[in-house]
Amino acid sequence: MFVDYHVHTDYSDDSDYPMEDVVKDAIRLGMDEICITDHVDYGAKVDWDSGEEIPYCAGLLMVNVDYPAYVEEIRRLRERYADRITVKMGLEFGMQKHTIPQFEALYKRYPFDFIILSVHQIEDKGFWSQEFQQGRTQKEYNERYYEELLYLVKHYRNYSVLGHLDLVLRYDKLGIYPFRYVKHYVEEILAEVIKSGKGIEINTSSHRYGLTDSTPSREILTMYHEMGGEILTLGSDSHAPAHLGTYMEESKRLLKEIGFRHFCTYDKMQPLFHEL
Repeated sequence: MFVDYHVHTDYSDDSDYPMEDVVKDAIRLGMDEICITDHVDYGAKVDWDSGEEIPYCAGLLMVNVDYPAYVEEIRRLRERYADRITVKMGLEFGMQKHTIPQFEALYKRYPFDFIILSVHQIEDKGFWSQEFQQGRTQKEYNERYYEELLYLVKHYRNYSVLGHLDLVLRYDKLGIYPFRYVKHYVEEILAEVIKSGKGIEINTSSHRYGLTDSTPSREILTMYHEMGGEILTLGSDSHAPAHLGTYMEESKRLLKEIGFRHFCTYDKMQPLFHEL
C-alpha cells in the first residue's frame, strides 16, 4: 500500500502547491491514499478571520489554514477522485503549552481523520528561523524542546501521532546533540504516547534535509519498538511536487529491520493497520 500521511498544500503558509495538483500527482504516482495535513501554529501565527494583523517572518505570511475553505476543498476532491484515490482530512497542530485551549477548540469544530502533533516553536519563537536557539546553549534548547513535547503529550489527547519527534536536530547549527543526554525525556514521551493509544511518524524529509539519520532517529525508532509501540505512520512532509511520496519504500525497509511489521492509516481518528 502506497500512502503519504504528511502532506502540505497551498493552505499552508510555506507551500504554494495547489491541493488539487497534490491529489492529481498522487494519483499519477500510483498512490492509494493521502492525508492532507496543513499547518496550524497558534502563537506564532494567526487565523485568517481573527481580525488580528497578520505578521510576516522571512517574507512569509504567518497565518493558519482557512478552515472552511480547506474542509470544503478536501470534501470536493475526495468525492471527485473517489474511484482513484482515498483522500483523508488532517491537520498538523504546531502546539505549545499555552496554545492547548485554541487547539482543543479547533479540534471540536471539524470531523478530522488524523492529527499530527508537532512542536515547531516554543514561547512563539521558531526553530527554523533560529529565533528560539538564540541566546541559549545547545543543551538548553535541546532539552527545552523535549520538555515542551513531554508536557504536551501529558496534557493533550486529541492527536494521532507525534510529527518528526526529534525535529530540533534539523535546525541545530552546532551539530548533533548526543542522544544520551535526552534519552530519558524521549523514553518518558514514548511511554506516554503508548499509554495513550497514540503513535509516531517516520518523516522521510530527513533525506532532503541531508540528515545522517532517519527522522526520528533509528535509536528512537528502536526504543519505541522495544517499549511496545506499534502505531506508526509514513509521511514525506511534502511542500512541493518533488517531495510527494518520496522515500517510502526505504522507510518501510528500515522499520522492518528494526522489527516492526505494520504501519497505519487513519479513519475518523482511528488507526488502521497494514502490513509493511
